[in-house]
Amino acid sequence: MSQATIIERAPGQLQLAGVLDYRTGPGLREQGARLITGCSVKRLSLDCAAVEKSSSVGLSLLLAFTRDARDSGHELSISGLPEDMRQIAQVSGLLELLPLA
Repeated sequence: MSQATIIERAPGQLQLAGVLDYRTGPGLREQGARLITGCSVKRLSLDCAAVEKSSSVGLSLLLAFTRDARDSGHELSISGLPEDMRQIAQVSGLLELLPLA
């Protein structure tokens, strides 16, 4: 079974971890949206360094989290993007859309 989490380590500091795939995506989508929209800090950072493996679901999550942040008046910065996610983003032409730190 795939395991993945999104947590708030400190105010405005989110961490995405584990395996991002079709099994974990829906739960992470809901949790991430709640964390982002409920955050009292305007500048958010999302650390992806603990992502073990990702399919295109991971990029979909990052795009959705970026949209959630923008729609709720937050500024999101993504760091620690694993190489497999970076390659998928580059091939898909999505690298420019992600607010990478």
